[in-house]
Amino acid sequence: MSDPQRVLLLGATGLVGRHVMERAVGREDLLLMALARREIAMPKGARMEVLVAPHEGWEEAIAMIAPDKIICALGTTISKEGGDQEAFAAIDRDFVLRMAEAAKAADVQGFAVVSSVGANPRSENFYLRTKGEMEQRLLKTGIKRIDILRPGLLKGARENDLRPLEGLARMASPLANLFLTGERRKYRAIHASEVAAALLQASLEKAGGRFTHEYDAMQRLIAKLERD
Repeated sequence: MSDPQRVLLLGATGLVGRHVMERAVGREDLLLMALARREIAMPKGARMEVLVAPHEGWEEAIAMIAPDKIICALGTTISKEGGDQEAFAAIDRDFVLRMAEAAKAADVQGFAVVSSVGANPRSENFYLRTKGEMEQRLLKTGIKRIDILRPGLLKGARENDLRPLEGLARMASPLANLFLTGERRKYRAIHASEVAAALLQASLEKAGGRFTHEYDAMQRLIAKLERD
């Protein structure tokens, strides 16, 4: 048996990050670690290391850990940032890119990141444009393998983050998904646990390259993770 992949998780306190930790429990093909600003609650059965450091020290931490792969589930919302679009972009675009550059400097072989369906650097929508700019610049970092996951509406319970309109949309999503067929399948809602599984499988892949995963591609990654 080959040595397990050493995978570093960024964004462990968020919705997707928490599910990454849960999905990694009991897997012998990867060794999951996390880098966080504060102590985090571990899922039952988890055996992993968590390094706590302020954001200013994360580049040095990545260099010290030197993981094989990084899963980046970092992100905020414009509402969380008090409506400040630049504060949102500073995290979802600029900080993510800082982490990718640190990964390249540490010879990390793979970087899997959560973006959004519809991401486009030329979009008139600020959120989608910011995500698109992040993707565009990430692809230029020179990291051997880059996986960009583009989920639609994320289902799952968020901690201390009330979003009434999103809650209503999640309730309606099973019905809405039935009407999203053909080219519109990429807009289907998806559970955060499924995105987490797709991220884990992406981090286990050995081939280099640039890969963008929308709904169906994420389902293929999930199936492979559960099959192996």
